[in-house]
Amino acid sequence: MSQPKKTGGKFRSLDGFSGGLSKIFLTLIPIACILYVADVQTYLGIQIYKEQYLGFFLALFLSSIFLKVPATRLSPRDRVPWYDWILVAISLVIFGNVMINYRELVVMVGFAAPTEVIMGFLAVYLLFDAARRIIGLPLVVIGLVLVLYARFAFLFPGLLNARGVSWKRLFTMLYLDPNSILGVPSSVAGTMVVAFMLFGICLFMVGGGQFLSDIAMALMGRQRGGAAKVAVIASGLFGSLSGSASANVAVTGSVTIPLMKKTGYSPPFSAAVEAVASTGGLVMPPVMGITAFMMAEFLGMPYYEVALAAVIPAVLYYLALLVQVHWEAVAGGIEGLPAEGLPRLQDVLKSGWFYVIPVAGLLYFLFVMHLDPSTAAVYASGMMVAVGLLFRREVRAGFWSKLMEALQETGLQVLVVGSACAMAGIVIGSVSLTNLGLNLSNALIAASGGNALLLLVLAAVASIILGMGMPIAATYIMLVILIAPAMTHAGIPAVAAHMFMNFFAAMSFVTPPVAIAAYVAAGIAQCEPMKAGFIATRLGIGAYLVPFCFCYSPGLLLIGSPGKIIYSFFPATLGVLAAAMCLSGFFVTRLGFLERILLGISAAGLLSPDYQYQAIGFVLGLGVTLWSWWKRRALQGARQGIETA
Repeated sequence: MSQPKKTGGKFRSLDGFSGGLSKIFLTLIPIACILYVADVQTYLGIQIYKEQYLGFFLALFLSSIFLKVPATRLSPRDRVPWYDWILVAISLVIFGNVMINYRELVVMVGFAAPTEVIMGFLAVYLLFDAARRIIGLPLVVIGLVLVLYARFAFLFPGLLNARGVSWKRLFTMLYLDPNSILGVPSSVAGTMVVAFMLFGICLFMVGGGQFLSDIAMALMGRQRGGAAKVAVIASGLFGSLSGSASANVAVTGSVTIPLMKKTGYSPPFSAAVEAVASTGGLVMPPVMGITAFMMAEFLGMPYYEVALAAVIPAVLYYLALLVQVHWEAVAGGIEGLPAEGLPRLQDVLKSGWFYVIPVAGLLYFLFVMHLDPSTAAVYASGMMVAVGLLFRREVRAGFWSKLMEALQETGLQVLVVGSACAMAGIVIGSVSLTNLGLNLSNALIAASGGNALLLLVLAAVASIILGMGMPIAATYIMLVILIAPAMTHAGIPAVAAHMFMNFFAAMSFVTPPVAIAAYVAAGIAQCEPMKAGFIATRLGIGAYLVPFCFCYSPGLLLIGSPGKIIYSFFPATLGVLAAAMCLSGFFVTRLGFLERILLGISAAGLLSPDYQYQAIGFVLGLGVTLWSWWKRRALQGARQGIETA
């Protein structure tokens, strides 16, 4: 008797008919996106509503989840049980109905037949079950609570009291309304998410991932603490393209964390550096964890404006991290990596310069031609494949097999984000039926007493709590619905409010107690996860401070005149540096308690929007800096005197 195939991880390992069908569905997800984004249907004289395409997308990704993801830990992992085959069939029927009949269904939303109501209930159930399998319970519980609230809002007291809706209207609206399951979140997942994930996977398929890693090694490897600086640069580059913090930790951390430990960094510090560097990709253009595209949709702004607005805050985030990494190396006497084991920059560029072409193409399409982001990513993916075929013999060998694997991997990676976005659509639909967002905003404003700073603190805490254990896209959407109105009502610019929530939702990945990125990194570093999480919180100080700054000084988001932007940048930069030195406890020499306190006050003053406080902060910071330099020279002079004697 043959032994059963051993499988592990989140996904089933399938062969035969079920394996072939799963591969077809996964491959069709990016192919359908490419055809839709390239507007092939128009060239063929076929008119397709966006909702019809989303019906096809939802049918594919739901069917793929029920084929690939076991219902429970005890479910078989080498075959598809009968009940999952039923769910696959129902998924195809429910959303196939949207794909085929949406033109007739959309005019009947208010007068839906019992069939559509039943289909709406089944659609909600399918999305709940898919999210439970591939994401976990937190988002499902939130979605279920909001669906029940939409029905029974009349039973709640005070600000939460609202007129409930009937089951018929509720399920019909969630199923067919373009502001719910078929709304912005699913649209972003089915177009921009797929397109950019395809671009990232094509980059790795043609060897671009190794090129980015070699660039980081050549730039930072020889410097003091070079291993950690390589981790920061490499993980930032990967994260800005992949848009997934924990996945980025798993990919790059397997190389960078052992390297950091080998050169002298402690395991918890190594894990924390990797976690923070990878999480920074969620706020670093061009991808920003997919939320930049959603931000553009919600704000009604061109994508390139959102991406440009995020540049200075992202730079300050990584500046604070690099400063702390550097002084940790100085304090610990950690040197750079051996020069003989590092690639030379000119050799790296000479052997892989062509990888710059598709990346430059992507930036050109986005920021010069102002193309739709999904279109830009699809074109750049084509350029990436063409460059690989033209310049790399390894890519040409077995190309079609590699391309099919890349398409299937794209489809597989879309499942988590697609499920989260569809669930977010349910959240939006439920909230819009009851005006819950407006009621919660009023409650937040009342709790803050009209104080904008207190409101920002409450929003930051809520963002981190809601983001714990959930994909950033789903967290961001819920925050936009529930908290953004309160922030804009308090006079905070809409762009700043959305960017603020995106930063703090990202930091939920490294903030204890549920610090997923830190947990993944700690597993690689073989250290205590909570210790890594607390160090990561300290290293990520820029992400906790800068969002407050740009809410009061929009110049940091490139809003306003050039003079205003420049004036906002310098105090914020000095403030972040002061905060980083205060927390690291080192600047040219070890800092005493009083020096750290003064640097903390200096950081608070420099990051304040008040000119007088900024001046005080600058004077204090300059004083501590000069004192530290003098103290170092005095210590060196004393040592030289002892040696001479």
